[in-house]
Amino acid sequence: MKRPLVHPASDVNDPELQKLIEFYNETLGFCPNSIKTMFHRPQIAYAFIALNKAVMQNDGSVTSSLKRMIAYMCSHAAGCRYCQAHAIRAAERYGASADQLEQIWEFENSSAFTEKEKAAMSFALHSSTVPNSVDDRVAERLRKHWTEGEIVEILGVISLFGFLNRWNDSVGTEIEEGAADSGETLLSNSGWSAGKHQYKRD
Repeated sequence: MKRPLVHPASDVNDPELQKLIEFYNETLGFCPNSIKTMFHRPQIAYAFIALNKAVMQNDGSVTSSLKRMIAYMCSHAAGCRYCQAHAIRAAERYGASADQLEQIWEFENSSAFTEKEKAAMSFALHSSTVPNSVDDRVAERLRKHWTEGEIVEILGVISLFGFLNRWNDSVGTEIEEGAADSGETLLSNSGWSAGKHQYKRD
């Protein structure tokens, strides 16, 4: 793409937009362009943030870092490089170990992940393929380690990022400097690049 389908809202005098920017400055270190794009219809941005808070809240064993690694698996399967960089950055900020970050795509054979984590990440991968490939084997493996409430939490992350993957790859959301830095630092060994999400400046 030569330019994003829709540009981020940029009204610095809008107090509601500034609230969104402040919220994300705390969680990511910057406000994602995806949120600013949604803000062209503010109710979409508000509804998304409410869902994001509900999904990413840590209510038990599905840790904050695991949720972000699940988000990465979904985004990798969907091919959204923008969301891959955001998810891996958030995983690092929320406590994923260096070994986990380095070995995330080889999680099945890595000692950096527990069997519980592997079951969740496998489910994320199978849930994010098109067509969906969750079957009895995948489901039974997940049930062995997680309660129904925890499975709902995991599926919430998968579904949230299904929305984000579609949004950002369709818009061609321009990647922010911080996210690009995380992608290059943490994912370059697996072939990551900003791709369609980085634009040349005239």
